[in-house]
Amino acid sequence: MKQGTKLSLPNGWKIRKLGEVSEILNGGTPKTNIAEYWDGDIHWITPADLGKLKKPTVDDTPRKITRLGLEKSSAKLFPKYSVVLSTRAPIGHLAINEVPMSTNQGCRGIVPSKIIDTWYLYYFLKKNVELLDSLGTGATFKELSTKALSGVEIPLPPLPEQKRIVSILDECFAAIDKAKANAEQNLKNTKELFESYLQGVFEKKGVGWEEKKLGEVYDVRDGTHDSPKYLNKGYPLVTSKNLKNHKLVLDDIKFISEVDYVNINKRSKVDTGDVLYAMIGTIGNPVVIEDEPNYAIKNVALFKVGPEQNSYFLKYFLDSKQTIEKMISDAKGTTQKFVGLGYLRNFQILVPPLQEQQTIVRHLDVLRAETQKLEAVYQNKIDDLEELKNAILQRAFAGDLTAELVASIN
Repeated sequence: MKQGTKLSLPNGWKIRKLGEVSEILNGGTPKTNIAEYWDGDIHWITPADLGKLKKPTVDDTPRKITRLGLEKSSAKLFPKYSVVLSTRAPIGHLAINEVPMSTNQGCRGIVPSKIIDTWYLYYFLKKNVELLDSLGTGATFKELSTKALSGVEIPLPPLPEQKRIVSILDECFAAIDKAKANAEQNLKNTKELFESYLQGVFEKKGVGWEEKKLGEVYDVRDGTHDSPKYLNKGYPLVTSKNLKNHKLVLDDIKFISEVDYVNINKRSKVDTGDVLYAMIGTIGNPVVIEDEPNYAIKNVALFKVGPEQNSYFLKYFLDSKQTIEKMISDAKGTTQKFVGLGYLRNFQILVPPLQEQQTIVRHLDVLRAETQKLEAVYQNKIDDLEELKNAILQRAFAGDLTAELVASIN
């Protein structure tokens, strides 16, 4: 419901402001360099902690403060069965605290009065996360002020009707969550089916298969490690971030001069049939180049595939679970993980004759297409169930929620 929108509500319903039906308390952070303020028995939560919750309630927190820390900071102690809401970085994470709790300044506690049910308030805020976010202000990051939060309008029926609505929502959402869990498990099983088959292909050594190093089978190079001057237009410079879901994505790209383009391509010119591979940061996402390239590469591995090899066989090998897991395990670096050019050249691969490579690729392509169809079906089911939740919440706060709805979902 947009603020200020007039709704035709059932008899006995009223539009109230959140500040009129609840008390809104601010959070705060005790000084971190004073040991006496920390590791006490008062639960203390942050927006990041709220975002990691797997359920709508919280009864424990990673960090705790002492009574002295509470008194010496702007933090407040929220009574149990308040709604804890993150009001910056980001706006919209929320939970009901089942024990008294405090927060940092990125959260606020909404303490319901006697005329509003805690779960009714929770569901209302859950439905209106986008509205809350739109009310945030600030240049560096948006923050939802106490004043703005207090002014949010909430349709409020009598307390017995609130409890009836909550009961129906609980039952509906339990049924939806069960259906969603089944769809998510089916999606996981479908992905694992293909991964299991793919792993099996590269674990067995058939007749004529040879154990080689990648550098013995392919010309393995990498892009420039320099940082050329970026321009508003020119030649695209592809980096690891442009390799996404086995596709080359040039939407967010930087441009370089023709001179830099030519110089980089002296070392690592990309041709059709080559395979690009992210070797820094997110390791993986192999992409077979199918279109004539007009770009240079930076910090990306380049596998030049000769006519006696199949590019897609290499792509499937690089994308197999055992290959990815080993490379990630062996990756160097602390801030940003990477695998070096020498490491890639020495990486072991089992290579069958070209004709068998082509047969394997055909089989994998068919299986991949079928599993992708199933994945799309299950993902659409998951998305539809989330949309159903939103539709039910919309009806709930318009006074149009009936018990028959539960039967239609089950």
